[in-house]
Amino acid sequence: ESLEMQGMWSQLWRKYADYKYNKFERFAVWEMIEPYRRPKTFTALITIYVAAFYTGVIGAAVTEQIYKEKFWEEHPGKTVPLMKPIFYRGPWRVYRGEAIASDASSQ
Repeated sequence: ESLEMQGMWSQLWRKYADYKYNKFERFAVWEMIEPYRRPKTFTALITIYVAAFYTGVIGAAVTEQIYKEKFWEEHPGKTVPLMKPIFYRGPWRVYRGEAIASDASSQ
């Protein structure tokens, strides 16, 4: 009876040792390989940045078109002056094109 118990215990210890060794081997191998792995891809981030950029471009084009249409309704047949930047609050002058008044209200 004790031989059977010894055989069972040795089998359990063998299984446990195999489990521990395999676990160590799995992690040790991956830790050795880690420095040589390819870096994670930036495709998703780049896609978001490109989409945001073109959304801004389209938004600016639509805004400028609306500005032109409003100007033409009030002044039909006249050339449309340059549109002032919306989100830029600093001093703004045009050097080539229409001159913009440099009083305090335009800055």
